[in-house]
Amino acid sequence: MITTKYINYKQILNVSGIHLIWISIWCTLITFLFHFFRWEWMIIPWVPVALIGTAEAFLVGFKNNQAYDRLWEARKIWGGIVNSSRSFASMVYAFNTNHEEVGIFDLEDRRKKVVYRHIAWLYTFREQLLVPTEWEHIGAEKEHSHHINNRRNRLIKAGFPDYGRTPIFLNKYLSEEEAELQSHYKNFATYLVSQQAKDINDLKNIKAISDFNQTQLQNCLNEFYNFQGQAERIKKFPSPRQFASTAFIFNVLFIMLLPLGLVNEFAKLGTWGVWYSIPFCIIIGWIYIIMELVGDYSENPFAGLMFDIPMLSICRNIEIDLLQMTGETELPDPISSKNGVLV
Repeated sequence: MITTKYINYKQILNVSGIHLIWISIWCTLITFLFHFFRWEWMIIPWVPVALIGTAEAFLVGFKNNQAYDRLWEARKIWGGIVNSSRSFASMVYAFNTNHEEVGIFDLEDRRKKVVYRHIAWLYTFREQLLVPTEWEHIGAEKEHSHHINNRRNRLIKAGFPDYGRTPIFLNKYLSEEEAELQSHYKNFATYLVSQQAKDINDLKNIKAISDFNQTQLQNCLNEFYNFQGQAERIKKFPSPRQFASTAFIFNVLFIMLLPLGLVNEFAKLGTWGVWYSIPFCIIIGWIYIIMELVGDYSENPFAGLMFDIPMLSICRNIEIDLLQMTGETELPDPISSKNGVLV
């Protein structure tokens, strides 16, 4: 998530720099051929170019609206996880039947185990959402341009030492036997929630909590399953390619036609007026490219890039809240933004 009020030039160039180069080359080439070689046969009227630009603006606007909906829904899912996590931990520590057969130390260990496992679930779930799919930028670049992928990841993840340390958190909050089970499950986060349900049921069986308390805690676990399923739906179902791909193709087509229609209009200003078409072509084309890229990068909110939901920061905030509920005094520091990016 970008935390600065405005996107700085480095972030813009990191995303659109290569596009700015080819737009500049294409606009300059058309102007050069028109001025020095008099290739007037390639010039087209401005009206059809303007019509294509108008249609493209509507299509890109629709794509951006859909991308924002996916991004905002992802943020609401993680907001729900925050609220439910606090409720779950507070109920674990609040519910107590004062049954004499249940030792106070045994009960405390069981409670802490449940809360710790939930923290492990948070980091496990986050790591699963960061696994790249073939339609996301990182997944596509891994196949076509490994160097670009590494460069972008270094820029975004620089300064975040906890970014890929989920195994460390699992070893901290799970028993050694339970942590080793991660390799045995394709969806380890689902397994952790199912284990929570078993431990909650054990608390009921030893009469540490009542049947009603167990029902309330199980409802909380069901909410976690719902949030997990909602996030996985966004992660595993791409924005329909028939909309996303056609918007990109039409954008390229419009930019290719743009100097062909614009150069003749600027030529009417005089002999050297044609050269003014170059900066204006670049600006107009770049604006359309930026509109396209904003939607393109926003449609995948769990891709591990600077435009994503700051899941690491959210997990850390929940971790701090839950550890305080258990009585811990040595708490980790909240995640701070680095270079205008919060992950």
